[in-house]
Amino acid sequence: MRPERPLLPPSTPPLPPLPPPSQQPDEAAGEAGTDDVPARLPDPVPSPILRHSPANSVRRTRSLRSLLADSPSPSVTFAAGVLRSGSKADSIASSFESIHLQRAGSRSVSGATPVAFGRVSTRRSASERAAGSQRDLRDEDARFVYINDADRTSGSPPGAAGIPDNSIHTTKYSVLTFLPRNLYEQFHRVAYLYFLVLIALNMVPQLGVLEPAVSVLPLAFVLGVTAVKDAYEDWRRHRSDKNENNRTASVLVDGAFVPKPWKEIRVGEVLRVTANETLPCDMVLLSTSDPTGVAYVQTINLDGESNLKTRYAKQETMPTPPEALAGVIKCERPNRNIYGFLATVDLLADGSRRGVVSLGPSNIVLRGCELKNTTWAVGVAVYTGRDTKVMLNSSGAPSKRSRLETHMNRETIMLAVVLFLLCFVVTLLAGIWLGDHADDLAVIPYFRKRDFSSSDDPDAKYNWYGIGAEVAFTFMKSVIQFQVMIPIALYISMEIVRVGQAFFMVQDRHMFDEKREAKFQCRALNINEDLGQVKYVFSDKTGTLTENRMEFRCASVHGADFSDVDGAGDGHFVIEEDGVILRPNTAVKTDPRLVALLRDGAGAKADSARDFFLALATCNTIVPIAADGDGAAAGERTLEYQGESPDEQALAYAAAAYGYTLVERTSGHITVDVFGSRQRYVPVLRHPQILASVVCIVVPVWCIVCLLACLLWLVFPS
Repeated sequence: MRPERPLLPPSTPPLPPLPPPSQQPDEAAGEAGTDDVPARLPDPVPSPILRHSPANSVRRTRSLRSLLADSPSPSVTFAAGVLRSGSKADSIASSFESIHLQRAGSRSVSGATPVAFGRVSTRRSASERAAGSQRDLRDEDARFVYINDADRTSGSPPGAAGIPDNSIHTTKYSVLTFLPRNLYEQFHRVAYLYFLVLIALNMVPQLGVLEPAVSVLPLAFVLGVTAVKDAYEDWRRHRSDKNENNRTASVLVDGAFVPKPWKEIRVGEVLRVTANETLPCDMVLLSTSDPTGVAYVQTINLDGESNLKTRYAKQETMPTPPEALAGVIKCERPNRNIYGFLATVDLLADGSRRGVVSLGPSNIVLRGCELKNTTWAVGVAVYTGRDTKVMLNSSGAPSKRSRLETHMNRETIMLAVVLFLLCFVVTLLAGIWLGDHADDLAVIPYFRKRDFSSSDDPDAKYNWYGIGAEVAFTFMKSVIQFQVMIPIALYISMEIVRVGQAFFMVQDRHMFDEKREAKFQCRALNINEDLGQVKYVFSDKTGTLTENRMEFRCASVHGADFSDVDGAGDGHFVIEEDGVILRPNTAVKTDPRLVALLRDGAGAKADSARDFFLALATCNTIVPIAADGDGAAAGERTLEYQGESPDEQALAYAAAAYGYTLVERTSGHITVDVFGSRQRYVPVLRHPQILASVVCIVVPVWCIVCLLACLLWLVFPS
């Protein structure tokens, strides 16, 4: 970790602070009293956070040092304004530190006013923003989270500040939106629109359909079966959301951690998560069980990777107990980037500010992660509910359609076009016939205009609408006559078959998981026919479709080949101090000659072999986890290696099989059991700048020595 550069040299003595901003400039040059800083933090607008940027800090440091170097007798004064929650002007004046620099004797020599660095404004000019770090957070683009003060963060009542609670909802429908939205999604099938048009045609009285209401029943049955199926699937989502929201977590309330449902967690509350627990929200780490603040999390629910990732708590927040910690976190607004996080935290301790600390992606753990290999971790909630990154990346329950359904939509459109052309031809011929027999329509059966059955009115006529209307009615009648070209019974049969397929898949004994005691679950009945049908495969690396299992087969040490691993290994294990046996959960075949060389060998080859397996056991990111395995005997525990890649795991298991077992890894040391002897190793950090300096010094010196040797050889050849 790179140490932070101080603003001034350590030898600079502390100087008296500036007076309050309400005084005049000439009064500010005099002596100022020291105000006590209360423990209450400023209001969220304007920001109480100093703009923290490494680039800005370095630039400000250089400018101050250059001014100090030019000044004969400089005096630097830091003044901390009183933190109040009053007016906007007072909070602006009290939210930032003033830096006042004046040169001694400048007033008497030139009569000019002293050079002063005033209070930093929350809004910077465009030139300042361009010159500074591009990752600075503006107040209007940031969220302010007050640690241990959820009421102030979320507002009163909860949610008044626009921050949601921690409940999640993945359902697609509600009671009010189910009917219109479900019908809208179902009518994406072109055939259903076709059947709806047929129902409308049957309702036309001029067409003479005997029972128009009967045509509604087939379509209503299909829509009803699909609606019941969709309602059941959405009810299962609602039940899953309810179980998730009612899970409990340890939340700090009145100085003690008490259980609290996930849905009631608010931004600003401090939570405590223990090993193998799932994180209920996105939270910034404050402290962990490791003295260095390291925590290991598994992100398989986020990105599908099962390897462990390291997260860190800042050292500034580690020593303070959670109930005594106060401060405000200025972080970016909720976004979908699960690999990025930008924030700063302004800490308060014992009524005084402890400074601003920057936060990054390594200091936040996201909802859905599991805490591994760490006893406990304490953090403050910064994003909850639908604002969490995992929920922002969730697109909701999609409307899935199988390839068969897409193909049927295409076929339906083609058949509808053929049906339209056929009806158009029939209508055209009917229109021609009516035009040729226009004079005979009064006496031709089925086309008679006059009603001869009425004796009272000899001029009585039927409801005759003209040749044009008759042509239109003929087209409608043709559509009804040829409607069997697109059978609705096909869709009814498909829905019934899908329900039957789901039933048999759930009851299939070959798909029963005995380890978890779970049956096969059919979550979407619309895509049953796509099960097992693969048309295209896009694979980015080995392991997407394969098991991605790495095995250690053989080794070549000091020019010797050790590949005689036909026999099984001896099942190497480690005995703990309490008598518990740690046995790696992956067996590796070993070469007896190499094992004997490591145990009793001597010479350069044996030393090279020992160094080789010691490097395999230590030079990695493997985290050993001792757990009670399913098949472990009494007094035995399984040693499992969690790493960033299967290659590292395979090499670590191979080293354990040959007697070099990694049993413990912390941020400060690594413990390896070498044939029953415990050895502890401490990582050494070599700074690249130090190595570059050594190279820059050694290389020129060596060149000079060589040059002098050549000159001496030329002068004194003998």
